Amino acid sequence: MDDRLNDEGEASLADETYRLLLADILSARLAGGSVVQQRRLASKHAVSRSPMRHALGRLEGEGLLIRNDKGVLCVRVITLKDYLDSLAMRMLLEPSAIALAVPHMAEEELAPLSVMLDAIEAEPDPDPELVWQFDDALHGSIAAASGNSFMAATIGEMRRYTTIFERQMAVVRAKPGVAEHRAILTALSAHDSDAARQAMARHLEAVRQGVLTNY
Repeated sequence: MDDRLNDEGEASLADETYRLLLADILSARLAGGSVVQQRRLASKHAVSRSPMRHALGRLEGEGLLIRNDKGVLCVRVITLKDYLDSLAMRMLLEPSAIALAVPHMAEEELAPLSVMLDAIEAEPDPDPELVWQFDDALHGSIAAASGNSFMAATIGEMRRYTTIFERQMAVVRAKPGVAEHRAILTALSAHDSDAARQAMARHLEAVRQGVLTNY
C-alpha cells in the first residue's frame, strides 16, 4: 500500500488511530519503555499499515515515541526530571492562563465541571477515569479560554508529560485535588482573576509536593 494518505477517509482514519494511540500512552496502557509493535497495534485497532504508520510517525515527531539504541521504536519513558521540568512550565503558564480565562468562562461552561467535581467528592473511592476526565476538562477549558493559542498548546503538551508520569506512578491522593479544584472553580465563578491565579498556583504546588512525597 502507498505510504501516502490518498483520500480524506484515510486521513481521517490516521487521525483517529493517532487519538487512540495517544489515549493508550496517556493512560499507561502503552507503558513507558514498551516496544511499539506496528502489526500488533494495527490488528488491535483494526486499521491498515498506512494510517498506523502515519499515526506512529506523528507521535514520534511529538516526542512521545523514541528510537532506542538499536533503532527500535519505543514509548518514551518520562523521568522524574522530565516530570518536574514539565510541571515547572505549567507553574509558569497556567496561573497566567487562568487569569486571562476568567472573563471568558461563562457559568454555562463552569456548571458541568462543578457537577463532575461534585460526583468525585461524593464518592468515597472515586473512579480514577472520572478524576482524569475532570482534570482534562478543567485544565483544557482554562487553557483554551485564555485566548492565547501558543500558551494553550504549550500547556497541553506539558500536561501530556505530567499525566503520563502521574498515571504510571499511580500517585495516591485522597479525593485527588478536590479542595484545590473547588477553589479554582469558585474563583472562576466569582470572576476573580487574582484569586484564580493564586488557586491555580496552590493546586500545581500541591501536585508537585504530592509526587515528591510519594516518589
